[in-house]
Amino acid sequence: MRKICIITGTRAEYGLLYWLMKEVEMDNNLELQIVATGMHLSPEFGNTYQQIEKDGFIINKKVDMLLSSDSEIGIAKSMGLGMIGFADAFNDLSPDLIVVLGDRFEIFSAASVAMISRIPVAHLHGGESTEGVIDESIRHSITKMSHLHFAATEEYKNRVIQLGEQLDRVFNVGGLGIDNINKLKLLSRDNFENTIDFSLGRRSILVTFHPVTLESSTAKVQFQELLNSINKLENTKTIFTKANSDTNGKIINSMIDDYIAINDNAIAFVSMGQLNYLSALQYVDVVVGNSSSGLLEAPSFNIATIDIGDRQKGRIKANSVISCKPIEESIDNAFRKTFSKDFQKIVDNTQNPYGNGGASKAVVDIIKNYDLSGILKKNFYDL
Repeated sequence: MRKICIITGTRAEYGLLYWLMKEVEMDNNLELQIVATGMHLSPEFGNTYQQIEKDGFIINKKVDMLLSSDSEIGIAKSMGLGMIGFADAFNDLSPDLIVVLGDRFEIFSAASVAMISRIPVAHLHGGESTEGVIDESIRHSITKMSHLHFAATEEYKNRVIQLGEQLDRVFNVGGLGIDNINKLKLLSRDNFENTIDFSLGRRSILVTFHPVTLESSTAKVQFQELLNSINKLENTKTIFTKANSDTNGKIINSMIDDYIAINDNAIAFVSMGQLNYLSALQYVDVVVGNSSSGLLEAPSFNIATIDIGDRQKGRIKANSVISCKPIEESIDNAFRKTFSKDFQKIVDNTQNPYGNGGASKAVVDIIKNYDLSGILKKNFYDL
């Protein structure tokens, strides 16, 4: 049996990987290995490894790498700890293939160790662009350390090829998150409200805002601009999901705590979980902030997204996405456009550019059958 080791470090990433894990687990020719790391193992971020276990998966190894600091030096040291932990984990598990998703520093550590350990790497959601964050460089670096590539659009597939990867190793399978939308039995409105102990309003918004890590000390200023704009909304309930472990993420989370302490029309979650999060997308009017889910998943629900600032700059965006500057006036204008009748007509007819689902099965069909002999030696493909 081919041993497939899937790495997960965040709540959002696990949500995207869930059905891929299921497909591997159910395949008689594959053995699933799971390594949990990063925010999954942090009490500050909800110990979300427990959700993985609650879903019935066995976590084979836990690589504890997060320091309590969210400073640049703290994250750099966390990456070093991660490499030490992954070296031990991969040595014990002896996987035939490592599967990683995206562009976070935890995943960079895992891919680096796999490369040195001569373990083939399959990379999901490569070729994308997020010009405002360190993830941009990390993502393309992981591409060059990887051997099989599963992109979410044809444009992203071509970009991976542009980075020198061979055509027969790069596949456009669509966005992984859409499988969740198609397969999960989402909650009714009443059940959703009871589950989160919060009633939605005549108008409701879902807010996720992360630091823009290639900017210096902008998190507090930008998030305050967003809060100022939210305060002007009438008859509106707000659901916040907190920032991740990026540099200065704690600043944003502290501001969220302060805000909900004095506003009873708002609630916050460290981690909603995929079921609650996707159920929320059924009932809110707009997704606000700079999370990738506003681009990858929200369009499938035919709801608007207000994408603030440069964190997602460069990504393919549906016509339901409004991009604006991280300043109060620009966000105000975006809210006005979002709730206009003309824009709602556009949103109602939106097609998600990341496909209609099926990515997880497509990935498994390829990693199960692809000949891994000699795959470590890569030839640079010249355009």
